Amino acid sequence: MIYVVISIADNIKKIKDVNLLDYSSDVDHNRSVFTLLGQAEGLKEAIRVLYDSCLQRIDMRKHTGAHPRIGAVDVVPFVPILETTMDEADLLCKSVARHIAEKYDVPIYLYGHSAKDKDRSELPTLRKGGFEALQDKDLLSIDRAPDLGPNFVHPTLGASCFGARGPLVAFNVILRTNDVEIAKRIAAKVRNSSGGLRCVKALGIYLASQDKAQVSMNLTDTRMTSVYTAFEMVKMEALRYGVGIEKSELIGAISLESICDSLSYYLQLPELKADRVIERGIVDLLK
Repeated sequence: MIYVVISIADNIKKIKDVNLLDYSSDVDHNRSVFTLLGQAEGLKEAIRVLYDSCLQRIDMRKHTGAHPRIGAVDVVPFVPILETTMDEADLLCKSVARHIAEKYDVPIYLYGHSAKDKDRSELPTLRKGGFEALQDKDLLSIDRAPDLGPNFVHPTLGASCFGARGPLVAFNVILRTNDVEIAKRIAAKVRNSSGGLRCVKALGIYLASQDKAQVSMNLTDTRMTSVYTAFEMVKMEALRYGVGIEKSELIGAISLESICDSLSYYLQLPELKADRVIERGIVDLLK
């Protein structure tokens, strides 16, 4: 699988005006994350190349993994940065989504800021039951009609979710236990939907390759819940079961502000801000 991911990354790197900021993959989730930075035309081309690569190499009928998913290209978020507005990201998102739906005959669901229906704006709702819940079914007959594209999933690509949204931090904490039930209980305490931390989604997952349990989190707004707050709550809940922390993982990219926020907390440097980082000053100078 890693050779497939490297091949896709190499194809994206050849595209003009797009920076492949980061990519990662693991055998337990059987899921890869590509973080792209670029202008509209370059991003459109990169996403097309991504679908071409997946069409040639991935068959959802043979795919298994611990992470929820409905397609080979499962989620395509558009996150505005610098002077780009959310509305501009939304327009680009919908334009690319229409092109992909037509070119590859893939059903597409719109989520986040791009959602047409507030009841279908969250990924867990759209991915409920995974690819298997949609496979070989008339999507209209099961109340899962897509926003764009055909009413049947693509046989190998499956379906996709496209959406404009704010920055998100994908952050995992691996526990010093292989008891996934402990991870699930901790996740239930942490996630917002069951009364935990605001803007936090969490799952408990077993990592077979490491024989460890993991609390997998998405922090959808670090202004509401910081990375260090989520980490400390997982650590505190784990202690209730006599379990320590093996390590944590960052999937994809993170903002400098979030890094400084956590660094400020752990080093007790309340005056530390992103504008005091040398590299940040260099970037601002080059604008």
